Amino acid sequence: MMSKRISKSLVVQGSTLVTEAAWNQELDAKHENLVEFLRAHRLSGVLIRRNENVAWITGGAVELRVLTPCETGVASLLVTAEGKRYYFTTENEAPRLHDEEFGALDFEPVLFPWYGDDTVAAATRLAGGTLGSDTPGAGLTSVNLYPLRASLSESEIARYRWLGAETAAATVESLHQVEPGLSEYDLEALTAANLLKRGIQPSVYLFAVDERIYKYKHAVARGKRLKQYGMLNLCSRKWGLAISITRFIHFGPLPSELEARFNSAAQVNAALLDASRVGATSAELFHVAQAAYTVEGFPGEEKFHHQGGPTGYGEREWVATPNGSEVVVNHQAFAWNPSIRGGKTEDTVILRDGKIEWLTATAELPAIQATANGKVYPAAGVLVR
Repeated sequence: MMSKRISKSLVVQGSTLVTEAAWNQELDAKHENLVEFLRAHRLSGVLIRRNENVAWITGGAVELRVLTPCETGVASLLVTAEGKRYYFTTENEAPRLHDEEFGALDFEPVLFPWYGDDTVAAATRLAGGTLGSDTPGAGLTSVNLYPLRASLSESEIARYRWLGAETAAATVESLHQVEPGLSEYDLEALTAANLLKRGIQPSVYLFAVDERIYKYKHAVARGKRLKQYGMLNLCSRKWGLAISITRFIHFGPLPSELEARFNSAAQVNAALLDASRVGATSAELFHVAQAAYTVEGFPGEEKFHHQGGPTGYGEREWVATPNGSEVVVNHQAFAWNPSIRGGKTEDTVILRDGKIEWLTATAELPAIQATANGKVYPAAGVLVR
């Protein structure tokens, strides 16, 4: 019989995104997998502090961030090998965390004064033995929970679809607000506003204009003012899930050389998507990109920046490398980002039972119909105004 892990449905803008039954099924499966992991590793419990793991084990129901860029939040979770679940936080944080984060979940609170954090000692007592942790600490055994969260459940995918569609909509809205004379900081600000008003947190800002797009692969905003060519390159987060997307705008005719680079980047992207299949290794995917660049007439382009890889609860869970041993699994999300000297493509997709599903499609923008092995893998083109 399925346990009662959560006593609510996920309702967004008046519509039920995940039913209570589906949410419970997701949480129950995760709990069982984690308990099995603990027993296999002979751990009495695991202390979960990293935001991505908190979001994963609570099905996105809990957000603990106060300091946005921090890897941990204002509480810690404990799951024991006996199947018990706790959260540790300060007495001053407890009322809100109960009302808005944990109240519908089956975690038992353990409270302490803000000046007297004894989380590790208390968790060790409750677990009754060797304690694992996703963050380093004295007396704690380090654990990596990524393998448990790599394959997404149907209810996670439902949340991901919403986040991808809304992030894409915010990006398109922002792109249409871009005008010559705006600074890179302005592009950042208007895109962040369009995400935040949707309840989505921006997590990566790479906004550049004109020559800086050609010059730098990671062009964080530095205030240059737009003349002709602008890039909105961002990641967003909600429910612990991460979306990556990049879109471009050009005022005046698009130079033929730049258009050709976009077409070639789209072909590399198509090759990577076609090769993103269960069992493929990081190294194999790297060499797919390497070969595709050569075919397109840009040998060695893969040396200038990583090509992307699986995403989910991290903006990149891993990236494809020449000797990488990580392996693709079913129901895994990907964000490939091949680029060629000013031209780039980046979307977030999910591999589901041998098929690629786009989460960040922007049908209202120009598209490039790239192909690999006879299959069409569309990529976004440049909006020309």
